[in-house]
Amino acid sequence: MSWYAGGDAPFERARREGKPVFLSIGYSTCHWCHVMEVESFEDEEIARYLNEHYVAIKVDREERPGIDALYMKAVLVMTGQAGWPATLFLTPSREPFFAGTYFPARDGDRKGATGLLTALRALHEIYTQRKERVAEATGDVVKRLRALAKGAEGGALPGPEAIVQAASRLAARFDTVNGGFESAPKFPRPTALSLLARYQRRARDARAAGMVERTLAAMAAGGIHDHVGGGFHRYSTDERWLVPHFEKMLYDNAQLAVAYLEGFQLTGREDFARVARETLGYLEREMSDPAGGFYSATDADSPGPGGKEEEGRFFTWTPGEMREALGSDAARAAIAWFGVTKKGQLGGRSVLHDPQDPGAVARSLHMPLPELRSRIEAARASLYRARARRPPPARDDKIVAAWNGLAVSAFARASEVLAEPRFATRAVRAAEFLVGRMRIGGRLLRSWRDGVPGKPGTLDDHAFVAQGLLDLFEATHDPRWLAEAASLQRVLDEHFAHTGGGYFLTADDDEALLARERPSYDGAEPSGNSVAAMNLLRLAEFRSDESARRLAEKVLGAFAPQLRSGDSMPAMLSALDYALDHPLEVVVVAPAAGAAAALEEAQRRVFVPNRIWVLATEGEDLAAQARLVPLLEGKRALGGKATAYVCRGRTCDLPTADPRVFAAQLARFEPLLPAAGGPPRKERTLRGD
Repeated sequence: MSWYAGGDAPFERARREGKPVFLSIGYSTCHWCHVMEVESFEDEEIARYLNEHYVAIKVDREERPGIDALYMKAVLVMTGQAGWPATLFLTPSREPFFAGTYFPARDGDRKGATGLLTALRALHEIYTQRKERVAEATGDVVKRLRALAKGAEGGALPGPEAIVQAASRLAARFDTVNGGFESAPKFPRPTALSLLARYQRRARDARAAGMVERTLAAMAAGGIHDHVGGGFHRYSTDERWLVPHFEKMLYDNAQLAVAYLEGFQLTGREDFARVARETLGYLEREMSDPAGGFYSATDADSPGPGGKEEEGRFFTWTPGEMREALGSDAARAAIAWFGVTKKGQLGGRSVLHDPQDPGAVARSLHMPLPELRSRIEAARASLYRARARRPPPARDDKIVAAWNGLAVSAFARASEVLAEPRFATRAVRAAEFLVGRMRIGGRLLRSWRDGVPGKPGTLDDHAFVAQGLLDLFEATHDPRWLAEAASLQRVLDEHFAHTGGGYFLTADDDEALLARERPSYDGAEPSGNSVAAMNLLRLAEFRSDESARRLAEKVLGAFAPQLRSGDSMPAMLSALDYALDHPLEVVVVAPAAGAAAALEEAQRRVFVPNRIWVLATEGEDLAAQARLVPLLEGKRALGGKATAYVCRGRTCDLPTADPRVFAAQLARFEPLLPAAGGPPRKERTLRGD
């Protein structure tokens, strides 16, 4: 096959030669993308026909998200469903006239009605001989794509009722038995968990806190969690989180690490802190590039006996394999704990999961539960060593800026919440790589692989990395990272801004498309617009910057219809919660390095999402930070002791050096809704009343 990777050249050639364009969109860990590659694109007859009658383009959706977003909508509009691989037939003007997903190579293969070769021949004939039919199809699709890209008209900043209603909708779909939302296949949805955590804090809704805790506990116990190597698989194929799709994604694990950190702060459960540590340990150990970034993903399939690829082979076990790895005595406990049976869940192989009743397992083994837990921890290490000798799944080793931004956030926040500086050290390495190796002319690249730079960065790349740098500033208090975050925000404002508020996915000088997407959905990753809104609110607080606050209000107003009507943008609803709150401005000034440990510990344990946090040491450190953070002006360590200053809505508490007083100041909150009988709360602009 002769492929183009995108750009103007293939369309110019198609126009010159009078040929249609064949567009295939996939990604490296997509199973059916690989199947179609082997069955169809490596088939000599199909490849020859494609090369002779079409101009073919192959796109990695992770490297070209703008192209993927647009044409995935086209697949949905034209077929009613969408997924990868996406297969589209375009005119030289980039307009789709036919679309689908996976095609078998020939009619009847894999019980398919129409094979790719038949489709190629029929659609080439239509394109060359029935131009009016092509024009009719493309005209309607393009009109609908542009309408979708435009979105609904914005409005005033929504009030707290939008958050209450979204929480209510999530509660209506909550699985009270297994945790999570809806039934199989079941996705983790960390942005929804984060919204519920914020909602329960200001609404004092125990039900919301319970949904968060139940979901985190169930996922950690289930097979979606890798109990041997740490981290999480992509999603669960059943409602119990038991049998996953075994793909592992950087963006999932980074977000879930943060979800467990917030769960730890919310509940005090040490097992949630342990899951966060193990997840980050997996990323550091198995997904780190020597240059400093993090790899993107690992595949669901891995070689079994004879080399044949099998889903989950690397991660699943038989009783015999457990005994071989652990010895008969240790295996007896591990087999009972992890639920390994001869039947298993996947053709005689078992997915490891924690028991629903650990005490019952201990009693069945006539063993005290603490001793059993100790044995299981030892078994995990032995199983990891044994598993490492298996052929591993393929790894996608490209470094995507946006996903690395999420990882920087996770490591930075873990350093702060868990008081483990090693995580900040790793976050700094990744941040240095992003701003040093993946930025050209002040703007980020989308991806990097083996020293080869990728395409220009998107909204997500700049927003997610800026978020990571803001989190890194709060973890390290190095003003460089705050300045770098502000620099990336300026790129968005100059090259991505929509006049009606919010940001386009692609820059104003990027490849021309039929329509520029303005993302409005928080899916597996949060929308770049949701993250940008929160970044602007945080920058406004750090820098006392009214212009950033107004831009944030404009973003939130642009998506007001979505925020009022559903829970499709939980990350932006979290930003709305920040906007409607009076975020805490928390400053601690220490007389010397390390002198504020007691105050740091007090703030670390409290879940206060709507705040900014600055720690400075008197001297040059304080002066350097004060140049970027006006809140530090005039602050000092009183009486030679580390001193905390807590302000809200331009009103400040008395400075304190007492950790207990400081903790009480942090624990106060502004209710989301007025007390019963009080005046109704109006929709308002930021900082208005």
